[in-house]
Amino acid sequence: MAATPDAARNGSSTLTVHKYNGAPTDATNDGTELATEPALPGLNGVTFTLERVSVGGAPIDLSTNAGWAAAQALYDTLDTSNPTATQLAAAGATLSGAATATTAGGTATQGAEAQFSGLAFGLYYVTETGFPAGTTPAAPFLVSVPLTDADNTSWLYDVHVYPKNSVVTPPVKTVDDAADVKLGDEIVFTITGDIPDLAADVPIDGYKITDDLDPKVDFVSATATLSNGTALVAGTDYTVTPATATVGGPLVEIVFTDAGRVKLKANADAKVVVTVTTTVNAVGEIVNQATLYPNLPSFTWTPGTPGEPPVSPPVVTKFGGITLNKTNAADDTALAGAKFQVLASSTNDVATATVVTVPNAPTDPAFTGSVWTSGTNGQVVIEGLRYSTWANNAAVAPGQPGYVYYWLVEVEAPADFELLPEPISFVVNSQATAQTVTVENVPSNSGFQLPLTGGVGTSVMYLAGALIVVGGLVLAVRSRRAKA
Repeated sequence: MAATPDAARNGSSTLTVHKYNGAPTDATNDGTELATEPALPGLNGVTFTLERVSVGGAPIDLSTNAGWAAAQALYDTLDTSNPTATQLAAAGATLSGAATATTAGGTATQGAEAQFSGLAFGLYYVTETGFPAGTTPAAPFLVSVPLTDADNTSWLYDVHVYPKNSVVTPPVKTVDDAADVKLGDEIVFTITGDIPDLAADVPIDGYKITDDLDPKVDFVSATATLSNGTALVAGTDYTVTPATATVGGPLVEIVFTDAGRVKLKANADAKVVVTVTTTVNAVGEIVNQATLYPNLPSFTWTPGTPGEPPVSPPVVTKFGGITLNKTNAADDTALAGAKFQVLASSTNDVATATVVTVPNAPTDPAFTGSVWTSGTNGQVVIEGLRYSTWANNAAVAPGQPGYVYYWLVEVEAPADFELLPEPISFVVNSQATAQTVTVENVPSNSGFQLPLTGGVGTSVMYLAGALIVVGGLVLAVRSRRAKA
């Protein structure tokens, strides 16, 4: 009788799980294998666990009418779009005989497969228990073996299923610091993350993006939007932690609410764009990475287990300075008391440069901006400046956008020395302790002594003149007396 399952297949039926990055659009969802391979990349390395369902202590036997009635009764109590083990237990069902299989054989245009063989007629619970980083697992599902075939007159003993996975790529993080010159300036990080593209009846159960800021920056604010222009409302669609400006590089978390995840679900072809605004507070290399948590299980991911949240490549911002050596041009001895300011410009024209004011750098009431003074050893450390040669996470050369031109201007010379008549250009491409600039001062009048009214030389001349006059008067008196 055709309506009776083939007893020979009770214990030799199969379940084949096909995995793609995405879901076949023409899948019929009836347990049959697709006639045409979808043009989707296969997803290897996904592990499934299959367990047989029992009710009342006995496995459900789908070779009997009672078994099908038990399966139907169970169906009526479950959330069939996402049946959980907890729901099954609440319905009086138990699971046993766990077996695992891992997908393999997938290519850029061919699906990966995992097969369970030697199956008895029954109801089985299938879960994804291992999946690559960045993958949102398919929801658990129940499958009957055998199934009524598509012709409705026979049985299907080799069942094929196509659970959908969504793979998100690592987030992309960029940094905008090309306009920055000094400590205290803003650094803006932008993080772009994929949205999981799940089956229509599978919700996005969790979504967040984090940015573990470097301690050398202070957090100012963060906002989120969608790349297609869909508005997201802070406090309604997502929350930001910390909620206020925070110093010292905190962990910034943008967590989407239920309402926000509904918007994500409706805009799965868009991307989430997070903007994090900071200010730089210390010199050095500032390294940052962002992490995308595309589903709720990823929130509590443990290293060494499946489902690692994808992490962006690092972005780097660089701040440093120079050590200035002030010396006497005549004998190379150190000069103390020389005062300098720094000018900066995006063009190689000092006329366009502005005076740099670095927070907490020394000042002088006689000048506007930071003023650095050479010490008794002739040295002064000038730091808190962005690298001339590095902007927006990339090396830059003179003339390219983001390159910074710097000049030293001597605003007060040491006593008995001439001011420098021209600015001195310099490049910042390391920390101040690793880069030295030597500046020489010439003694006053290049070391030559100027004549000085009232000085020793003129006094002697005046004295000599006076003596000549006196001598003349004495001779005149003597001459008159002789004539008398």
